[in-house]
Amino acid sequence: MKEKKLKFDKAQIEKSERDLINVLEVYEQRLSKNRFLAGEEFTLADLSHLPNSHYIINKTDRGYLFSDRKNVSRWWKEISNRPSWKKVLSSGGNSN
Repeated sequence: MKEKKLKFDKAQIEKSERDLINVLEVYEQRLSKNRFLAGEEFTLADLSHLPNSHYIINKTDRGYLFSDRKNVSRWWKEISNRPSWKKVLSSGGNSN
């Protein structure tokens, strides 16, 4: 069976990266005042970021978009080190 070669749209990738940067800048400001995105408690707002953020940080060369932002980096370390998320990853549910 012949393997399909993926085509990448460089313009779309660049646009998506700019969009992510804009969102992370908003998060940086919000997280300078709150422990988590919706306040002082871990909520679905934080939980929903785990799979895609994990992929970006661990499977691409764009992890610096998170680590270069003090508050986003702190937030990411805290939510990604939750025992429940570690259990998901260790059970094979590691979003590629």
